[in-house]
Amino acid sequence: MPVDYKDTLMIRDIHFADRPRERMTRQGAASLSNQELVAILLRTGSREESVLVLANKLLSEFDKIQDLRDVTIEELTAVKGVGDAKAVQIMAAAELGKRIYSVAQTGRYAIKSPEDAAAYLMTDMSKLTQEHFVVLFLNVKNEVLHKQTIFIGSLNSSIVHPREIFREAVKRSAASLVVAHNHPSGNATPSPEDIEVTKRLAEAGELMGIDLLDHIIIGDQRFISLKEKGYM
Repeated sequence: MPVDYKDTLMIRDIHFADRPRERMTRQGAASLSNQELVAILLRTGSREESVLVLANKLLSEFDKIQDLRDVTIEELTAVKGVGDAKAVQIMAAAELGKRIYSVAQTGRYAIKSPEDAAAYLMTDMSKLTQEHFVVLFLNVKNEVLHKQTIFIGSLNSSIVHPREIFREAVKRSAASLVVAHNHPSGNATPSPEDIEVTKRLAEAGELMGIDLLDHIIIGDQRFISLKEKGYM
């Protein structure tokens, strides 16, 4: 778990085994907080502040970590304690991340039919013992940008809020989406609630300009497309 550091804490005050570099070596990069990862990139703090405090101050200048993707050297050096050398290190890491991400996009899965969507989801969803509501966010080529489980539990129109789904769609710059959920009973027949949720999401999609392409219900190695059934 990421460590919650006090503002005045110096690296030398942290037990050796709990310092960011040592924890990354031992537990992997995923175990570190954004603050710790940025601290590793900065390497050192300033005369007044530890590297952890400086990292936290830098992150507080941006609404979200993704904003570092297109950060400029002027924006970084505007943070007291971040000089050209530190700014360049951050920008180099951001650029490397962008290049890795762009290479990963070449193998995106395209969904051209209900069968494609079902094949993408079936292995993970057909054996679940609870209902999972999943959204696939697609680009203009119907390629999967992102897959996200929205909630776990019985499907209910009062729980599935279109605003949550379409807020994420806008964030992901999605052109369309496919929603899916599983029936642990193995019977993929849609319920009245399934149909109501589908219609609500389709209507919201029309207003937002982000099409709901389908709602797939996953059963025991079988599926039903609500679009094919004429419910949308």
